[in-house]
Amino acid sequence: MKNKALFLALLTSMVVALAACESEIDDQPAAVVSEAQAEADDDEGDGEETMEFAMDRERSSIGWVGAKVTGDHVGGFEEWEGAARIRNGELSRLEFTVDTRSIFSDNDDLTGHLMSDDFFDVETYPEATFRSTHIEEKASDDGTHEVTGNFTIRGVTNGVTFPATIELDDDELSATTEFTIQRFDFGIEFKGMPDDLIRDEVLLKIELFAS
Repeated sequence: MKNKALFLALLTSMVVALAACESEIDDQPAAVVSEAQAEADDDEGDGEETMEFAMDRERSSIGWVGAKVTGDHVGGFEEWEGAARIRNGELSRLEFTVDTRSIFSDNDDLTGHLMSDDFFDVETYPEATFRSTHIEEKASDDGTHEVTGNFTIRGVTNGVTFPATIELDDDELSATTEFTIQRFDFGIEFKGMPDDLIRDEVLLKIELFAS
């Protein structure tokens, strides 16, 4: 009976551990990381119709999901600004700048920790930026387009390529995407507690709308 009880206890522990490993991050598309990309000169050319848009902050959001062994944490950024350029009816540029000091999460203590040198070091690096270098219509299970650009976090710039769903309708723009990045690629290397390690992958959830 003692052996049976011990077996059931071990089995229960294994089930709990496996359940704890489940995360919203799982099975999400991962950004392809490369060296920083050269930015193309996309100034308006002869005969090209170009429109500039500022993002509608009321409808848009930049959020994230991080995970530890014990579960997920969700959050985002309160302060940011973005812009888009439409050329000849196609999205040709997408960019945004985030105030890292406006980060929030589902736990006040975590929010404070994320602002520290262990993570974003917001006093030294108050901004994170993205600026696209190439946007290509490329349908997949994860979106309608493939976006490539330069992502700068904590002073580290890498090229990233990720899928997005982009729609243009009567001068209305929507661009939505969910993809993971490796935080270690951007110098965020805090590992967490030995019994509650933090995953390297962070899920970005971005919804941008403009008109």
